[in-house]
Amino acid sequence: MPYEVRLNGRTAVVELLSRQGEKVLVSVDGKEYELDVERVGSGKLSILHRHKSFNIELIQRENAKRYHVNTKTRAYDVDIIDAEAKYLASRKKGQEEEGDTIVAAPIPGKVVRVMVKNGDMVEAGQTMVVLSAMKMESEFKAGKAGRVAELRVEEGQNVEARQVMVVLEYEQQEK
Repeated sequence: MPYEVRLNGRTAVVELLSRQGEKVLVSVDGKEYELDVERVGSGKLSILHRHKSFNIELIQRENAKRYHVNTKTRAYDVDIIDAEAKYLASRKKGQEEEGDTIVAAPIPGKVVRVMVKNGDMVEAGQTMVVLSAMKMESEFKAGKAGRVAELRVEEGQNVEARQVMVVLEYEQQEK
C-alpha cells in the first residue's frame, strides 16, 4: 500500500514493493530503489544503497506517524500520511463551515447503512451513513444540527474516494 511521506515541505509517494530478509525494494514517486536495510539498535538503521552506507536514527514523535530523523549531517521532521490520516483529515474538513456542507467518502468503500433520508432534520453527532472500507466500518455523522438537503447514496452501493454521500444544509447564524 502506498504512503505519502512529507519531508521538509516535500511530499513523496512511497511504497514497499518487496522484502526478503534485509533486501528491500521500495518505490519513491515511481522510481525503484534496491536497499539493504539492517536494524542496528533501537530506532537505528543502517541502509546500503549502490555501495553507499547511510546511518539513520528514527525518533517517534507525539504519534505513530510522525518522526524526527537524524542522519550523520542532517535532521528531518517526517510525517507519514496514510489512508487513515487522509480519512481523519477529511472528516474534520468543513465541520465548522456555515451553509451547505458535503459529507464525502474519504476512500473507496461500500455503504452498509443509510440512517437518514432527504429532508430529515439531523442533530449534531447523529449518524447518517455507515461505510465499510479497509475491513472496518466508519460512521459519518452530522457536524451540527441541520437538514439533509440531498442523499446521494443507498445501502449496498459502492462509492469512490471523495464521492459525495450527503449534502447538509445548516441554518445561517447571526453574527
